[in-house]
Amino acid sequence: MDESCPLLEVQAGHRQKLCGSNYPLSIAFIVVNEFCERFSYYGMRAVLTLYFLSFFHWDENLSTAVYHAFSALCYFTPVIGAIMADSWLGKYKTIIYLSIVYVVGHLIKSVGAIPSLGNQVVHVILSMVGLFLIALGTGGIKPCVSAFGGDQFEEEHTSERSKFFSIFYLSINAGSLISTFVTPVLRGDVKCFGEDCYALAFGVPAALMVLALVVFIAGSGLYRKTPPQGNVLLEVCKCIGFAIKNRLKNRSRQIPKREHWLDWASEKYSKQLIGEVKMVTRVLFLFIPLPMFWALFDQQGSRWTLQATKMNADFGIYVLQPDQMQFLNPLLILVFIPIFDLGLYPLINMCKFNFTPIRKMATGMILAGMAFGLAAVVELKINETDMPQLVPEESLIRVLNLAKNPVQVTIQDRDLFQQPVEAFQNPAEYSKLILNGEQQSLHFTLQHQGLSLAFNYTVKEKSVYSLIVFEAEGSLSSRLITDLEAKPENGLAAVRFINGLSQDVNLSIDSKRFIAVQKNYSASEYSLLERDKYNNGKCITEMGEFTLELGLLDFGASYTIVITNVSGGDVKTWKSEDIKANNVHMAWQLPQYLLISAGEVMFSITGLAFSYSQSPASMKSVLQAGWLLTVAVGNTLVLVVAQAAPMAQWAEFVLFTVLLFAVCIIFSVMGYFYVSVDPEDLEEKEEKRETSSRGNMISLVTQKTKL
Repeated sequence: MDESCPLLEVQAGHRQKLCGSNYPLSIAFIVVNEFCERFSYYGMRAVLTLYFLSFFHWDENLSTAVYHAFSALCYFTPVIGAIMADSWLGKYKTIIYLSIVYVVGHLIKSVGAIPSLGNQVVHVILSMVGLFLIALGTGGIKPCVSAFGGDQFEEEHTSERSKFFSIFYLSINAGSLISTFVTPVLRGDVKCFGEDCYALAFGVPAALMVLALVVFIAGSGLYRKTPPQGNVLLEVCKCIGFAIKNRLKNRSRQIPKREHWLDWASEKYSKQLIGEVKMVTRVLFLFIPLPMFWALFDQQGSRWTLQATKMNADFGIYVLQPDQMQFLNPLLILVFIPIFDLGLYPLINMCKFNFTPIRKMATGMILAGMAFGLAAVVELKINETDMPQLVPEESLIRVLNLAKNPVQVTIQDRDLFQQPVEAFQNPAEYSKLILNGEQQSLHFTLQHQGLSLAFNYTVKEKSVYSLIVFEAEGSLSSRLITDLEAKPENGLAAVRFINGLSQDVNLSIDSKRFIAVQKNYSASEYSLLERDKYNNGKCITEMGEFTLELGLLDFGASYTIVITNVSGGDVKTWKSEDIKANNVHMAWQLPQYLLISAGEVMFSITGLAFSYSQSPASMKSVLQAGWLLTVAVGNTLVLVVAQAAPMAQWAEFVLFTVLLFAVCIIFSVMGYFYVSVDPEDLEEKEEKRETSSRGNMISLVTQKTKL
């Protein structure tokens, strides 16, 4: 080892620092802790929407609402963490205690995902308790960890502290990148209890949170632990409340006006505190438009994931899980941060353009809005393969001709099928059938080789039907069966069988799935399968066991497979695609991920550093909590839209795009009038202020006494 450059250097104040830099060694433990904690949080959250959808069988709107309710809670609880850190325990102990709560929540959540443990009510209760504790833990430490990292630097090392936030953000996205790729694999590719292994997908993040806690405790002796400054948040609220109350009590024109409305608290509170509260309120006022950005950004884990379930995920060498697409965001962040810091921003500075933090954040909002515009376009393309939306007194019908010759089908008083349906003809799109009520008995006529046969069937509204025409015992017959009304969820394929043999069959699609189908054109129920080629199935009949080849069952498609004959050791089948497969490739989501990730770099990293730089030393955690509250409000907005204003998904994307562009204009105007303040200059400026108004304050007290 080169003795001229030891790994650690002990500098002024006996602070250990990394070789050749002003970075304290303690930040290494903080960064590793953040990496593990973010792995834990994002890994669990990556599979959460599909967990609600598949494990609890909730619909998309409820799953989205609960997902964003949990996300909102994760960003409301920072207020609790900020109060605990700044007024009671200090940042270090707050992180320790709430991390323990965090670990317990993860363990309960993992246990709640074990299918054999109780019924669905038990699973829901355990999952909700676990999510509440996780939200309390992760939210409580959020305002503390980044601020605690900033506290490790000397005041003169502002440039190193600024770069620390980029390193800190890199650790967040590195943990997020790995976890959002790995946990969907643990969920979908690993099977436990006969289905997707959510218990393992939640258990691994729980283990990483335990590791995060251990690493953080290991660096205990190296941290600079700033003692709590008193109940700062309560003092701020009291100061604001007193100023408002005092101003309302003293509305006489004889009382001189004051420079700022918070100056009305000067009878009770120090100028230093009032000045700090002024800084905090100015920044919090600037934060008001910011939730709309987060309303869009956090839909990557809900609406965008649900969009991915309706797309083609086959990339040739690898088939992505729908929730794995979320890994693109942290991956792109890791790429964009050095590009922006070392390339784009210096280039903009060379062009003499003052790219202020406010302008960076506004640009980030524009990019996020553009991303949702692209998401709306992708959603419209996806909808082209969807089943038509049915309305009251309306149904859909098609004809499957399994006879040997063409058949002309006529339905009572309706002119639907103009041409005869050829034998085993791939069916055309469904035809719309208008009814005169909720259900109607209709008269069907079949013309076949000069013969005319009539059948009556009852058809219900908002239903989808296939009319099967077949030959039985030398005569033409038919059967009306119900089809799927919508695409299978989560990119699964649906398949059902029609047994055209004169004997019952038992089918084995894979080693775990057995289907019994009765003879003479009876139809089975639909089975949901993962997208794959199924060429090793078994068909067991009275004649023996035969190989069943189904071919590719594609993403989101629905199939009807007719068993026509058994010969030569194989089963002869005919496959009809009832609902088209997802033909929009998942790669089309890449542009929207590129835009929203670039927007996050400009918006989130800038906002994190900006909120820290604009806060007084005693209120950094409080203002960090205020920044995180914007995320909570943003998630609440999504929750409200998902539940209160259901609309077509593409229209919802357009709505959010328009709202964000409008809010961006408001934020830009507010930012134009905002003047940055250095907290270190606050005390000096307050000491130099004129105090000529003290006489007025004395008369003011007299006025208050009269009141």
